[in-house]
This record gives sequence, structure tokens and C-alpha cells, in this order.
Amino acid sequence: MSPAVRNLAREHGIDTATVVGRGQDGRITRADVSGAIAGSTPRGRDEIVPFSTIRRRTATALLASKRTVPHALEVVAADYAAVDGARRGTGLTALPFVARAVIDALREFPLMNATTGEDDVSLVVHRAVHLGIAVDLDFQGLVVPVVRDADGLRLRALAAAIRDVAARARARKLGPDDLSGGTFTITNPGASGTWISFPVINRPQVGILATDGVSKQVVADDEDRIRVAALGHLSCAFDHRAVDGAYAGAFLGRVREIVETRRWDREL
Repeated sequence: MSPAVRNLAREHGIDTATVVGRGQDGRITRADVSGAIAGSTPRGRDEIVPFSTIRRRTATALLASKRTVPHALEVVAADYAAVDGARRGTGLTALPFVARAVIDALREFPLMNATTGEDDVSLVVHRAVHLGIAVDLDFQGLVVPVVRDADGLRLRALAAAIRDVAARARARKLGPDDLSGGTFTITNPGASGTWISFPVINRPQVGILATDGVSKQVVADDEDRIRVAALGHLSCAFDHRAVDGAYAGAFLGRVREIVETRRWDREL
């Protein structure tokens, strides 16, 4: 089991030897331990669960972002046919493809690859893309490790870098430098099948993109021809002090265009 799940069991006095692991290869998951906790709690009695340290830190950061930043949201639906065709048999998820599209779109829309200055009335526009990847820690909290100089990585190298920071995050092997200096963030709630998300901006960055779940849907083209498409929403929250909806919308539209039209097989 992961350290977070082990700590959860210890906090609630659960003997993990008595817990049946339903994860891959018998791994004990948070859901397994939560079920054991629920079974040991007397019916009709509410339970007070204090915030963990990481939960408190996450709450503090997100609350400060919502209090300071005027969030706005724009959403597009992207057809993942080109991505799915290229990644078939590679073992890659769709996330690095979207990340590659975001990185390339940031070159064209540099104000999205920016952070607010210390005075909160100026922008620092960054030349390099240091891409934050939001990582869930077994439902215990959220961290955002940074893939540095992501704009210099080809698709497979970018996918490997994302896997690396996510694995080190879950193993609690990140250092302070791994969690600082990001210029734009991607979060991936779509792994749970979400439809549309409104992510919270990771201050002092001015934008964050959420990838939502992909599903087969019937669509019509401009000539009213019907087909089945693999559609998923891309949701971009942006700091309305830094850019307006037209600029953020053009950036998001470019991300969608790259996802849908790039010859991804050539990247592989």
C-alpha cells in the first residue's frame, strides 16, 4: 500500500492484516481502508476528521487563489481521434499529447505562460515553459510538481517526465525545487470520467487547464454528415486581470486545433 494509505489506517487504528486489498495485485487502496474505517465506526455517530498537514496546505493555497484572483472559465470540446490513433499500442495516455499541445500553444500566446508580479499589477512573461502537473495523493491532498523546460521535450520524453514527477510525488520524494517555479499547470480529473471542470489557478500563474473525460458521442459536421467522435472537454481557468476572454479563448482554441489536427504519429 502507499504511505498515505498506511498512515490513514494507522490514524484510525485499522489492522491492515485484516483488510482485503482490491487494488491491482492485491494492493490495499484508500477505498479498502475507508471501508474498514466505516465498518468500525458505530452507526449513527458522526466522525470528526481533522485536516491533514497537506490538506491544510492545499486549502490555504486554494483559498488565497480564490480570494485574490478573478477566475474566469472557458471550455471547448476536442476530438481525440488523432490522439487515440497515434497512441494505440504505445502505452501512453492522452495527457502528454494534450501537454504537448498546450506547450506549443503557449509559444503563440505567451501571456498565458506568465505569472503575476509581486505588486500584483504586472505580468512576468516567461520564455521557457515550466509545466506544473497536478498529482492526487491517494485522495489525501494535491501537489503540483513541475516539469522544467517542458518546451524542449519531444512527446515521448515529455510523457516520461510527467510519469517521473507523478511517481516521485506519490512516493513523497519531491524536494522544494520540484514544487516551485511553474509557469502553467495542467490537471487531469478526466481520469475519473469528469464532464466539465473548473480548476483553481495555481498562483502566481495566470492559467490552468483541466482535461476531462473522453467519451464516444454522435456529432454532425458542417455538411450535416453524422459520425461518432471521441470527444473530451478542455477547461481553461484564467486570471481575468492578466488576459481577457478573447485571448484566453484563442489560446484554448489553438490547443484544441493542435490536439485534433497534428500528425501525432510523426512525434512518435
